[in-house]
Amino acid sequence: MLLTGKARKFSQEDDINTDYIISGRYKFKIQDPNELATHVMEDLDPGFFQRRQDGDFIVAGRNFGCGSSREQAPQAIKYAKISAVIAKSFARIFYRNAFNIGLPLIECDTDKIKEGDELSVDLSTGIVTNKTQNINITIKPLPPVMLTLLADGGLVEHIKKHQGFALGEK
Repeated sequence: MLLTGKARKFSQEDDINTDYIISGRYKFKIQDPNELATHVMEDLDPGFFQRRQDGDFIVAGRNFGCGSSREQAPQAIKYAKISAVIAKSFARIFYRNAFNIGLPLIECDTDKIKEGDELSVDLSTGIVTNKTQNINITIKPLPPVMLTLLADGGLVEHIKKHQGFALGEK
């Protein structure tokens, strides 16, 4: 799986919580995921949705997605057509929620990625190529089961595709 886009790096790199990703004020007010996506990251960067382009990457530091187990956080990112989130580490519940809906999360050192850098992420080889700076960054490899979930569009889509059978069962 190859993903390409520009880096959208946040100045507050560490501990970006789910309330920053999608504010709690929208949690029950907006049910349409496409409308919810228009508010993604707005508390940290009010013009983020308007500036981002389909396929861009959110780039951050440690503990991305900490806070509540709000499923709307990874959903808003996915529906904003962000290819993946690239961070040094992720909160566990956010990690699980993201893969369940088919949103790729990439763990690597993000220090050499700058705002607007052109990136290419190859999930098969485990390499982020920063085309702007002509460098490669090795990512924490994704287990084959996670690659399968991503390829199928998330856990629910995987189960539909395999007629109700979960990973590894038949």
